[in-house]
Amino acid sequence: MAVDAVPSGKATGHTMPPGFIRNLGSLLNRNVNSIFSKETLYSRLPITRWLPKYNLESLEGDVMAGFTVGLTVIPQGIAYAEVAKLPANYGLYSAFMGCFVYMIFGSSKDITIGPTAIMAIMTQEYSGHGGPDYAVLLCFLSGLIILTSGICNLGFLITFISKPVICGFTSAAAITIASSQLKGLFGLSFSSEGVVETWTKLFENIAYTKWQDVTLGFSCIICLLLMRKIKDLKCTKVELSDRLNTRIWKKIVFLTSVGRNAIIVIVAGVIAFALDSNQPFTLTGFVKPGLPAFKPPPFSTVINGTDCSFSCIMSDVGSGVAVIPIISILESIAIASAFSGGKTIDATQEMIALGLCNIFGSFVQSMPVTGSFSRTAVNSTSGVKTPAGGSITGFLVVLALAFLTPYFKYIPKATLSAVIICAVIFMVEYEMVAPIWKTRPLDQLPLWGSFLTCLFWKLEFGILVGVGINVAMLLYGVARPKVNVNTIMKQDGEEPYYVLVEPRSGLFFPSVDHIRAEVSKAAQVMAQENMMVVVDCSHFTGVDYTASKGIKGLCNDFEKRHQVLVFSNVTAGVKRGLTALNENINIASTPEQLQSLLKSSCTVATVSSTCASGHSNATLRQSDRQDPEMINPLLEPSTGPRPVIHDHIA
Repeated sequence: MAVDAVPSGKATGHTMPPGFIRNLGSLLNRNVNSIFSKETLYSRLPITRWLPKYNLESLEGDVMAGFTVGLTVIPQGIAYAEVAKLPANYGLYSAFMGCFVYMIFGSSKDITIGPTAIMAIMTQEYSGHGGPDYAVLLCFLSGLIILTSGICNLGFLITFISKPVICGFTSAAAITIASSQLKGLFGLSFSSEGVVETWTKLFENIAYTKWQDVTLGFSCIICLLLMRKIKDLKCTKVELSDRLNTRIWKKIVFLTSVGRNAIIVIVAGVIAFALDSNQPFTLTGFVKPGLPAFKPPPFSTVINGTDCSFSCIMSDVGSGVAVIPIISILESIAIASAFSGGKTIDATQEMIALGLCNIFGSFVQSMPVTGSFSRTAVNSTSGVKTPAGGSITGFLVVLALAFLTPYFKYIPKATLSAVIICAVIFMVEYEMVAPIWKTRPLDQLPLWGSFLTCLFWKLEFGILVGVGINVAMLLYGVARPKVNVNTIMKQDGEEPYYVLVEPRSGLFFPSVDHIRAEVSKAAQVMAQENMMVVVDCSHFTGVDYTASKGIKGLCNDFEKRHQVLVFSNVTAGVKRGLTALNENINIASTPEQLQSLLKSSCTVATVSSTCASGHSNATLRQSDRQDPEMINPLLEPSTGPRPVIHDHIA
């Protein structure tokens, strides 16, 4: 039996059109080419950009900076583990993997990834009930969410959290962290949550203060603050004219300043070790020696003999799964922007790198990590050249875990408290209050709303309150835009020409009632229902259905009063929205159209005037025809009628 041939160019039910196949193949080819292009390789694996250019000068800068940051992160890691209420070794577990991962995927040479004060307090907030297993799982889940957000280009959502909100959150977190360290500074032991309870219990237990711990703690604070200032002295700055021995001396002074945390911890530890037979200080205690095992994060755990499944852990962690990634992204991208030197930050790549740092970190029992502002500043001022400086820091932490952990037990808790307090007190951004007030006083609302809520309630609720205030302010501005109303005078300045209404923002459903009310008010009060009203649409970007319906009602109101309403400076999109429900709307796109409408307006006004006072409208129309200044003042202000200074601003 013969089979009928399919006609050329036609498709059967089982055959795709040739054009569709060609278009699909072209689309796939473009996507594959973009994915496997050199630009994509450079942007998603930044190490391929700088590694081929690596030289001895870069190695020198990276080794110096990496070693300096390592001296800073080791004592900080132990201290932040204390803040997170985790064993001290978990602070060190969190300090090395991010350094190695960021070296490959990070786009900024200055940023160092590891434990931070804010991440520590957030970890304590959400994993305090479950201990290390909760913290490690939070690290993995946070990394997964951050990585997914970066791949999906969701970084724009962070822009809804304004600088005043971040300022309020950071300052409140710093005060909260510093307050939590007071018990260690005074040699006390009590449990508390929140700033108010911490200070209350401090005063309740002040009689049990150990004077040895207080003396050591405040001595460490004074030394740390003084050593912090040394690097800023002019005499410690390396000059090109300096001789070799002078440069070496200045480098030593600089290293002493930036490595102050390690120096103070070592000195205090040596003192405690020497007094071990009659120990006067409260010590950190046993630190588990050795490197962590490389294993997947725990998706279930046992707490007090009770098995906790993944769902049970998630119910305990609650909103921390969302809050910790947001704070981590905020902190890291803010640091990247601060040290970018004016260059554009690839937020997507930073999120991908940060997500991978947390994911890989969870396999070595890390708590959630992000970029550290203090260590990034040290890294930058130490002369780092490439992200490879992080590998030196990570290697130093690994060496400390392998060989030095038996000696960490001699570190006094008062010294660690001093290190944390000196690190976070500079995070209180009190200097931002005055500039925010000068720029826009209303921005004080999200600033103080976020600050007070974080300080006296919970950190995550403070962010929500701050964002809520910001959104409310934005919505109010959209719903109640400013409307400028001017009376435009004729060239002789003796009689009004028309009333010009200028809404200062878009025409959408939240604002249409307000704009309609202001236009009606201008027509009845300033135009006295006998002059034409012109609405300047230059600030309108579009019109939705609700707004179009509201404008139709406004036009009907004017029509009932026999008053002319004109819309000027209308774009094509706005015109389409305005005419969708009202085809007879008056739109003046050119000076000639406005001139014609002005003449019509004068005719209507003359008829109304004749009815009221008996004058002849023919005479008035004749005077209108003799007026040579009938042009569009919106489009040609240099030759048009003279506007009066704002008579009314809504």
